[in-house]
Amino acid sequence: MTGDRSGQAIVVGVDGSEQSRRALRWAVRQAGLTGDAVRAVIAWEPPFTGWGADVPASGEKAMNDIASRVLAESVEKAAGAEPAVEISTAVVQGTPAQVLLSAAGEEDVVLLVVGSRGIGGFTGALLGSVGQHCAQHAPCPVLIVRGP
Repeated sequence: MTGDRSGQAIVVGVDGSEQSRRALRWAVRQAGLTGDAVRAVIAWEPPFTGWGADVPASGEKAMNDIASRVLAESVEKAAGAEPAVEISTAVVQGTPAQVLLSAAGEEDVVLLVVGSRGIGGFTGALLGSVGQHCAQHAPCPVLIVRGP
């Protein structure tokens, strides 16, 4: 461990994809070296169903529950049932890029880690839109994990 880094965190974007689990595994390894905590964040948005349409509260709760489950499964797959570092989780309604940028802007955050591509996007793309947006606008350093 280098210096006193207690109270600092690495934010990781998680969406359930293998790329995001790779990013989470990288962040957990890095946190083990630096003594930082890991904050795994998943964002969700209600489906757009037309002008002025609202998702009923029960639908929002269901989507939040699904996102929570995806996040918990991803953390367990990436870090195991008993991780060697402190991992907290956050399920936030909003666009992935904005949610991650907001999390990265918290005072204790020293690094934002994202996968190179998430669930959406174009096959063959080297960098997803969320990763690109975060790399361009984050208030802290950004690491984009690529490949296996």
